[in-house]
Amino acid sequence: MTAVTIYHNPRCSKSRQTLALLEQTDHQINVIEYLKQPLTIAEIEQLLVMLSFDSPRQLMRVKEAEYKEQNLEQASAIDLLTAMQQTPKLIERPIVVTNGKAAIGRPPEQVLDIL
Repeated sequence: MTAVTIYHNPRCSKSRQTLALLEQTDHQINVIEYLKQPLTIAEIEQLLVMLSFDSPRQLMRVKEAEYKEQNLEQASAIDLLTAMQQTPKLIERPIVVTNGKAAIGRPPEQVLDIL
């Protein structure tokens, strides 16, 4: 049985749908509510590598009010990473990780590609 980690926000419908999809598989699921357990900058950087993203901005919810309030449009990579660490709401969700790979569950079925 393969272990799967989901960075989950229970208030997000896509996150709930992705978790429900994972629960239909035979994988062991580790649920991390990242709003309660913020990721470190190193963990965010690791996710960026697993997602093959070139910029931290690709992992951000740029339409969130906090993004605009923190003036992140022209921010450097380290400033974006720091913003995500300090304001986890800015991180796109849900993120599923298994076997050194990651996928964002938008749409939820997208995570099946890494299982």
